[in-house]
Amino acid sequence: MLDAVCIGNAIVDVISAAEPEFLSRHNLVPGSMNLIDETQAQALYGEMGPGREISGGSAGNTAAGIASLGGACRFIGKVHNDELGDVFTHDMRAAGVEFTTAHLVAGPATARSLILVTPDAERTMNTYLGACVELGPDDIDEDQIARAQVTYMEGYLWDPPSAKDAFRRAIEIAHGAGRKTALTLSDSFCVDRYRQEFLQLMEGDIDIVFANEDELKSLYQVDSFDDALQRVQGHCEIAALTRSEKGSVIVRGTEVHVIDAMPVDRVVDTTGAGDLYAAGFLYGLARDYDLKTCGLIAGLAASEILSHYGARPEVSLKKLVDEHIAI
Repeated sequence: MLDAVCIGNAIVDVISAAEPEFLSRHNLVPGSMNLIDETQAQALYGEMGPGREISGGSAGNTAAGIASLGGACRFIGKVHNDELGDVFTHDMRAAGVEFTTAHLVAGPATARSLILVTPDAERTMNTYLGACVELGPDDIDEDQIARAQVTYMEGYLWDPPSAKDAFRRAIEIAHGAGRKTALTLSDSFCVDRYRQEFLQLMEGDIDIVFANEDELKSLYQVDSFDDALQRVQGHCEIAALTRSEKGSVIVRGTEVHVIDAMPVDRVVDTTGAGDLYAAGFLYGLARDYDLKTCGLIAGLAASEILSHYGARPEVSLKKLVDEHIAI
């Protein structure tokens, strides 16, 4: 059995500190995720300050978090047979995640995300998707999906048509095997592009949805979190909703749990906090923990990420859970 299979963009992050003026000069909206082409990526990289390369990608970060918690997880994503592809593959396997998706031998290079972190710890992502767009239904391993308690998919990967087909194939296999499916909405700009399609997925294809406050309000086109909360109740089986320093809210039908945010001495970088929240939640769910406990594990995993640059855990999340949460 696997706790989860995570399907998403296989990306190497390049993280660099930046002042707000740098974002303004490049017409970048703070906190946004922008899709750029290879030429734009090279130009922006040339003007960035010193960077740190870390394997990332939303679903990849979630998979690494599940492994750090002691769970069994596989990742499905596309890289090229190039240097960054080798870096990504090594990092996933070193984190304890099974990763066997065939590498591209021709076509676009391995994806990279240029992440600018401002002094307020907000991150602005500029992503060249590269090889990611080549993911298709043939990359979905039926046996892996059938053995996973949850198949988790990232909204960022909804852009390429072949990836949509891969998602639908994975959903079909998971539900055919009596397993759960989960979707993270990823970004409010992503929601703006695919609002109707995401809503349709939540009608029956997706059992668990992850979203932050802005994404949820964008999904239902309302101004307040409370209004959005009322809309999502009953729309899918479980909604796990993050609210930054306000913690999170978990909804299953009429069951509502408000989880306080875990204290953090200093917020350094918000990159990947939502990804690790999903990791903690899915890890708990795979063990049949109650929703409140799942939320506590999720919040603890997210808090570890906030304390340093990069979206992968730097300490054992399993050890943190053992020390701070009574299960």
